[in-house]
Amino acid sequence: MEKLTHTDSEGNARMVDVGDKTIQLRIAKASGTISLSRDTLNLIRQNLMKKGDVLTVAEIAGIQAAKRTAELIPLCHNIALSKVLVKAALLEDGVSIQSEVRCTGITGVEMEALTAVSVGLLTIYDMCKAVDKTMVIRAIKLVEKTKTNIPG
Repeated sequence: MEKLTHTDSEGNARMVDVGDKTIQLRIAKASGTISLSRDTLNLIRQNLMKKGDVLTVAEIAGIQAAKRTAELIPLCHNIALSKVLVKAALLEDGVSIQSEVRCTGITGVEMEALTAVSVGLLTIYDMCKAVDKTMVIRAIKLVEKTKTNIPG
């Protein structure tokens, strides 16, 4: 079994020292869904929700969340992000959110990608809770994580 990276030899929580790692292009993609009633989907599709354009607000919330991940997750590093893309799309039975986060740095951006999706989905929940009591957030997951050496 592999050792946990966020604990010291005595089992205490700690922030990982990434100072000796190589600067690389790091990309993470995440996804998740929220199930919604047919009536709620129609309101979103017609942009008739009282709180506004649900999909656009969810995308913006996801971008903001990715940029604030280190403030939300105690042992995450502050990362200078070079790209945050959050896309919300209507499904037959809900909404899916996909994120892609990039940086050139010494640690990965998977927590930022997952946070973007999570907060985007929570934003949809918040915007629709007055009209839909059946919503369920599902399957938030890391889809892809890559790191590529930078020539030079």
